[in-house]
Amino acid sequence: MSLIPRVFDPFSLEVWDPFRDLQLSRSDGDEASQFAAAQIDWKETAKVHVFKADVPGLKKEEVKVEVEEGNVLQISGERNREKEEKNDTWHRVERSSDKFRRRFHLPENVKLDQIRASMENGVLTVTVPNEEVKKPEVKAIDISG
Repeated sequence: MSLIPRVFDPFSLEVWDPFRDLQLSRSDGDEASQFAAAQIDWKETAKVHVFKADVPGLKKEEVKVEVEEGNVLQISGERNREKEEKNDTWHRVERSSDKFRRRFHLPENVKLDQIRASMENGVLTVTVPNEEVKKPEVKAIDISG
């Protein structure tokens, strides 16, 4: 906690967080809950939807990207615990072994057959192309009389 009180600045772009100074250290095994709630960004451009998921320490074989009925994109994964040998002495185990699953309802105008996924440096990127929205044809009608 800061001993210097914060002064309200109406011109600041900083978002006020009343709990900022109350955040506690998460060193008591809470990493599992952080992994279980994988952080994912979803942005839409004119041509695609892009999902970026932080999955540090996972191999691509440990992550699944699926599309279910009703245009539901599901991203899931599992980090497994290292195999324990009888002669090993563990002094500390902080890395979690847990599962995560996130689901997103995609809009109707996506090309489900052209979804692509790649992983690089612990970041999974899923690209979902949009179909071109056809503009309704406007037909001019001559007015008689």
